Amino acid sequence: MKHGLITVAAAVPAVKVADVEYNVVEIEKLISIAEGQGVEILCFPELAITGYSCQDLFKEQLLLSKAEEGLMMLMDFTRKLNVICIIGMPIQAGGLLLNCAAIIQSGSLLGLVPKTYLPNYNEFYEKRWFASAQDHNSTDLYLAGSHINISATPKLFQTAGGVKFGVEICEDVWAPVPPSNNLTMAGADIIFNCSASNELIGKHNYLRSLVAQQSARTISGYVYASCGFGESTQDVVYGGNAMIFENGHLLVEGERFSFQPQLKVTQIDIDRLRTERHTNSTFINAQREARAEVIECKGVELPEFQLLRSVNPHPFIPCDDDMASTCEEILNIQTAGLAKRLIHTNCQHVVIGISGGLDSTLALLVCVRTFDKLALNRKGIVGVTMPGFGTTDRTHDNANSLMQSLGISQMEISITKAVSQHFEDIGHDMNHHDVTYENSQARERTQILMDLANKLNAMVVGTGDLSELALGWATYNGDHMSMYGVNSGIPKTLIQYLIRYVAQLPQFKSQQETLLDIVDTPISPELTPADAEGNIAQKTEDLVGPYELHDFFLYYFLRFGFRPSKIFFLASQAFKDEYDHDTIKHWLTTFCRRFFNQQFKRSCLPDGPKVGSVSLSPRGDWRMPSDASSALWLKECESL
Repeated sequence: MKHGLITVAAAVPAVKVADVEYNVVEIEKLISIAEGQGVEILCFPELAITGYSCQDLFKEQLLLSKAEEGLMMLMDFTRKLNVICIIGMPIQAGGLLLNCAAIIQSGSLLGLVPKTYLPNYNEFYEKRWFASAQDHNSTDLYLAGSHINISATPKLFQTAGGVKFGVEICEDVWAPVPPSNNLTMAGADIIFNCSASNELIGKHNYLRSLVAQQSARTISGYVYASCGFGESTQDVVYGGNAMIFENGHLLVEGERFSFQPQLKVTQIDIDRLRTERHTNSTFINAQREARAEVIECKGVELPEFQLLRSVNPHPFIPCDDDMASTCEEILNIQTAGLAKRLIHTNCQHVVIGISGGLDSTLALLVCVRTFDKLALNRKGIVGVTMPGFGTTDRTHDNANSLMQSLGISQMEISITKAVSQHFEDIGHDMNHHDVTYENSQARERTQILMDLANKLNAMVVGTGDLSELALGWATYNGDHMSMYGVNSGIPKTLIQYLIRYVAQLPQFKSQQETLLDIVDTPISPELTPADAEGNIAQKTEDLVGPYELHDFFLYYFLRFGFRPSKIFFLASQAFKDEYDHDTIKHWLTTFCRRFFNQQFKRSCLPDGPKVGSVSLSPRGDWRMPSDASSALWLKECESL
């Protein structure tokens, strides 16, 4: 394991029913391929050594003895290999026949896990041949040259890298209380399922949902390998399901009904799973009574690490298939939040500063949706443009065009005279474009909005977004403050998609051109004068860095608590065609420094709705001392 990622695989080998020698050779082929790909744990189907569909042949001593010989052959084959293999086979123990998973590594038999729940219905009559683990007393065996104990005691296997995994077999996961419940509560990071599930109309979707839910419910990785082509089709067909999930999310899936062997390889993020568990109090409480025996695996030297799973460079952005529904849900959350606040305060007017930029545009659209839903007159929305020293014609025109077409009340109050007087009062040189020059404009605008709200018995709707809060890119007690911040849970990269979504809606057709131009406008606070051609000179991303990088950093820092080295590694993979390592390192260092230094602004945020899994509300998801040291994080950034 490296960077908290462990490489696992689900294998579906070619099989011939009851032909152990053939099956062992086919299993060995996939083990070799897996070893070459750096797989650390490999799962085969149920009864893979003999084939699952042997039926009454399981009563034959020749088949059972050959299965043991097959296990010995596989142990010998793996003697110089590192990969841990989980292989299904029948085992005779204590006068019973058990359906087991054998766990082998580097020529050693680490353990045996017997199946707990045996189907005995329709075409499955496993109880005709096998006994349940619940019916078996603990037995010491001499099997395949090894002394081994087999019992119903829950067992965990721990790799040299500290990853714990458990095994259950097919029907076990269909039970009301699967063995994996206890195994994960006892500390298993990953569950492996050796399975043999036949195909019926609609069954695959149910199975997929079942395994996904079990992975999500137990906050675990789940590797599912089921037998396929080559099993008997006397009465049923086996499709060869190979699926790997991580906390309910499908990472990789094989091709069903393939006539060829399959090996599906991916990496499970153990750091991610453990962070989820640490922050889930329900999971923590459920662990109290869980117990399992822990068996240590051998330490091995792994090959050079290569990332096998893809890394989404824009983790806040929904996939294309979900884009419309997700955008609509986000807007509904924002709308519902603002509506409740308006009803609670018996307020029928809002004041909002409109700059012609992304944030104020989204906030205005939310206000319009809210007023429409509450059957309030849009004239109760007072949009205020406040041109200053850096305002450009493009943003000013877009702001006015949008407000006019939406039918809200419009006001324009220039801040140049008031801020000039303020500079004179405090003795500041107007030609010195420092932080005082910029923040004085932001605070003047906020003062205007607050005072207008008092005058109109209205509420100031804030426009600042999640990305700005993370970086502290807001003027303290300026645009940092409002009476309700509808965008506080939405990162900058997502806002562009939300506005594009609204622009495509039929009811906003007349605003489409303006909305799309706003999306295409460079992000800027417009607090310093425009260039000679009247274009925006102060571009935010030139100053604090690309928002797509900062949103990526924010997601993994806040959602999973990843350290800078892991975030850097993931970002280097996600943005390998866009930014070099030095650029990513530079902006990651900037992110860590600003995130710590600007916590004091987040400690006194106005109310606003949580939208996604990441929030910076000091009353909810993120509670951090304003004077916490960033030294550890910056030191690790320096070492990258």
